[in-house]
Amino acid sequence: MSPELDAAMLAADELLLVPDHLMLRDGPATGHAVLVAGGLFRDVGPAGVLAARHPHLTPLALPGKLLMPGMIDAHHHLTQSFGKSLAYGEPSEIFRRVWVPLESSLDDEFVYLASKLAALESLRGGFTTVCDAGTRAPGDIGAIAAAVQEAGLRCVLGLICNDGGNDSSAGERREILAQAGHFLGRWPREGLVHPSLAISVPEAASDEMLAGVSSLCAEARAIFQTHVNEHLASVERSVVQRGCRPLELLARLGALGPQVLIAHGTLVTPSELVLLRDTDTAVSYNPVASQWKGNAVAPANLMAAMGIRFGLGTDATRSDAFRLMDAAEAAQKLAFGLAIGDASSGGGWTWFDHATHEGARAVGLDHLTGEIAAGKHADFLIVDVDTPEMCTSVDLTWDLVRLGNRDQISAVFVAGRLRLWEGWPPDWDARALQRRLAEIAHAAMDRAPILRLHPTAAEHRRLCRARAEGGLGLGPQ
Repeated sequence: MSPELDAAMLAADELLLVPDHLMLRDGPATGHAVLVAGGLFRDVGPAGVLAARHPHLTPLALPGKLLMPGMIDAHHHLTQSFGKSLAYGEPSEIFRRVWVPLESSLDDEFVYLASKLAALESLRGGFTTVCDAGTRAPGDIGAIAAAVQEAGLRCVLGLICNDGGNDSSAGERREILAQAGHFLGRWPREGLVHPSLAISVPEAASDEMLAGVSSLCAEARAIFQTHVNEHLASVERSVVQRGCRPLELLARLGALGPQVLIAHGTLVTPSELVLLRDTDTAVSYNPVASQWKGNAVAPANLMAAMGIRFGLGTDATRSDAFRLMDAAEAAQKLAFGLAIGDASSGGGWTWFDHATHEGARAVGLDHLTGEIAAGKHADFLIVDVDTPEMCTSVDLTWDLVRLGNRDQISAVFVAGRLRLWEGWPPDWDARALQRRLAEIAHAAMDRAPILRLHPTAAEHRRLCRARAEGGLGLGPQ
């Protein structure tokens, strides 16, 4: 009988792990093992072959466990996550009334604490990499970098380069681009922080800035992030102000390409889909954001059929990778599949792939992570699949999409190091962080000039009682 697994057993510099199931790029394999050493997957193959090849190591059996790639969050806002419940019931373009005022009121200490809490949430949800689209908080973005590195989360970190639009001065543009160039060289390429440049939305920048930032990223082999074709109001403003839709504007400026990751892309025309495909521009498909605060659902299944690169993103809604994959499938079926009798709507494998290796391609890190393969960084999960829900599985991949739960995650590794054990970090006090942020979060939200348009559940119930007692004859709204 194998000894009961504990965190100490996973702390060795070299590990020869033998799970019941190993999730490879082509699907789950049994009877396989993986060697983790120096932060990398050093060897992958049949367990007997690896045991013979590395006789100095004692294989560590993982009965009832799946070893799978860590998942990729292709679109996040780490400094917004603590206020996620502000978004409930709000109409679109919530960033104008909530996120911009909220982030603008945060100091460096709060940015650090909020980012570290968000990183913890991501790791607990099965994400080993997040792509952060930038913060509007004043101060040094290094506070976010410090937080993710301490938590042990891999992060594509965006620096916002807005210059306000075509009325900006040449001097302003030169200063922003100089800062952007410095930022791209600030962290080592093989570390956990991967610098990126961002523009909030195309209308927040001049033509010169959009083209310049995209060009800088292409030269540096970094990612240029921007929110594109997300809301009806934004598309209409672009048509009025710039004479074309946001995605069309980027194409006209030569600002699309393999270095570009557009967030959302929910409102795309057939010709815009062709633009994405022909320029090899990537998309972050954010289905929970569509459910919570969007105008539409991105046609991700069609994008997959067309060969458009995309990953799955949370957009700081909830950092739960299994529920995100489920939402990705469900949103496609509800928005597009039911009406045409498409019972599969991409199938579970599509959403699993785009949460892992295809997500890594979308955020520009497929050379480092996204799959269990020799030479890749050891970013992975150990997942308990010896559960009532999965013990009779005939399609483990699809079951993970529909039935998987973050409570099944026993361990999370990033760069070969154990970052979470049974939901909690083994080497720092996460509960102390929670308590500290809880003490100051509500004061920060109260201080910010936020405009919410929807009542909380408690406010709604008080309103209903007042109406009933006043005899107004109005039911719950």
